Amino acid sequence: MWPVIMALLRRNAVYLTLPVAVVVGFVGYNLESILSDKYTPYSPSIQDQRANRLTDDTIIETAANVEKLQLRSPVLERNLSPSLQPKA
Repeated sequence: MWPVIMALLRRNAVYLTLPVAVVVGFVGYNLESILSDKYTPYSPSIQDQRANRLTDDTIIETAANVEKLQLRSPVLERNLSPSLQPKA
């Protein structure tokens, strides 16, 4: 009996693949909608965040307050190999 069933499935595989894929997709879609968390927390838009950053007066009072512009050590002395470091 199994050889007959396998022969029928092999011969009609092209016609069976699409309906099986549709059923599997439908079941998976509904299972995911049941199991997943649908809550998305609110976050302000990127444009609002940018506008808030640009209008923040404490940051733009002087250009010296920008943290990235302040050099803490000479640029060429960062990540020096031990052979190039000055002798102490």
